[in-house]
Amino acid sequence: MNSRYVLMTIMVCVLCTQATRWLPFLVFGRKKELPKLVRYLGVVLPAAIMAVLVVYCLKGVTPFVYPYGLPEFLSVALVVILHVWKGNTLLSIAAGTICYMALVQGVF
Repeated sequence: MNSRYVLMTIMVCVLCTQATRWLPFLVFGRKKELPKLVRYLGVVLPAAIMAVLVVYCLKGVTPFVYPYGLPEFLSVALVVILHVWKGNTLLSIAAGTICYMALVQGVF
């Protein structure tokens, strides 16, 4: 593969990444107050993204075939319990992932 082609591809990726990082500051940077739509999306989208991720993670669960979704259920339960108890998202996700991997690799 041509090294010039690779370099041009990397430069396009860098420019696109930087444009997406700078665009919000260029559009909304001078205004003191954000538009209502942007504020609404900032409130609603995090929960919506988490719901989509939960559905995506659990889409392959087969409750009528061994192990009947037990690793997924136990890991989700651990995530919920830890998040309600500690309120730390990183801890909840990390513990849930470790629990799931331990169950799949060692128990089921």
